[in-house]
Amino acid sequence: MNATGVAPGGNSRVVWTPGVRDLVSFANCDVYSGRWVRDEGYGFYPPKSCPLIDDDFNCHKNGRPDTDFLKWRWQPHGCDIPRLNATEFLERLRGQRIVFVGDSLNRNMWESLVCTLRHGVRDKSNVYEASGRNRFKTRGYYSFKFREYNCSVDFIRSTFLVRAVTRAGKNGTRDEKLRLDELDAATPAYQTADIVVFNTGHWWTHYKTSEGLNYYQEGNHVYPSLEVLDAYKKALTTWARWVDKNIDARRTQVVFRGYSLEHFRFCRRGGLWNSGGRCHRETEPIFNQTYLTDYPEKMVVLEQVLRQMKTPVIYLNISRLTDYRKDGHPSVYRIRYDTEEERMAAVTKQDCSHWCLPGVPDTWNELLYASLLQAGKGSWKL
Repeated sequence: MNATGVAPGGNSRVVWTPGVRDLVSFANCDVYSGRWVRDEGYGFYPPKSCPLIDDDFNCHKNGRPDTDFLKWRWQPHGCDIPRLNATEFLERLRGQRIVFVGDSLNRNMWESLVCTLRHGVRDKSNVYEASGRNRFKTRGYYSFKFREYNCSVDFIRSTFLVRAVTRAGKNGTRDEKLRLDELDAATPAYQTADIVVFNTGHWWTHYKTSEGLNYYQEGNHVYPSLEVLDAYKKALTTWARWVDKNIDARRTQVVFRGYSLEHFRFCRRGGLWNSGGRCHRETEPIFNQTYLTDYPEKMVVLEQVLRQMKTPVIYLNISRLTDYRKDGHPSVYRIRYDTEEERMAAVTKQDCSHWCLPGVPDTWNELLYASLLQAGKGSWKL
């Protein structure tokens, strides 16, 4: 397989010219089984080059000094994958709509794709916001249009995929319930999209969901207590049944992105890597596999649900490959501080869950690109 490309900041057009053997190998390859390899020329848009990134993910804008974490490329064991070609991606997306539905980790991935594709567009004025950005986080829907290609890349906030209900309780309290048998109200916004990338997972670790006391509801029944994995499976089953009933698989490619591993277990330099809860001085991936965490139970549940579906679903199984990347989180660079002393005083508030942009989610999108080519539906045929 021959691929030609240039370093970040240059012409982003890349040509992939596979031979017959390469195509057979790629078509049957598990692109999620592999390793991170050093690649000095890897990257899709330079740091601080994309003004569309939320400050939460814009680590270099917030003072992150190092760039080595950007120089790692995912290499599958059984094949090579095509480098994400922004121009070709947009051509294949021409006249279509790709929607990311889920939590802030899917927002992370959505912004990565918007920035990657925007970097491949010569006239940046042809990439524009479809609604006011200041309303994005509160309204939970956002869209970027690529005028030249008549396509859009959208995000819809739906942290659980199922419906969360909040009512006023007694004495000014709030009564919160999660309806495991109903999807939330956002479904009309993505039902007819051409590609839909779903995720849910991180909000299932929060206090109410993990405790599960008088929180989960089906019909009129509120569970006094329910294990979070049981609730998660019920919610995913509701999602799967809705997809099977309401999504036209001839038009829409359904994708589910797996759980992105956190690294709160890391500590400051000089201590054991797994003895604390900080990631702010991590500058390279994990190399020793014995230091990786167990495969997430939630993903075992997801895989069980996916096997029962009639609708073909691309499963972006990124859990293991993200587990290696302790170096890619915003940590103390989620906010810009005036002094290094202020930043170091904020180590207890650091973010070891989301990812810097540019960064690891760029690889998720490269694997999305490869997986769409493998699936070969419609405009994605090789």
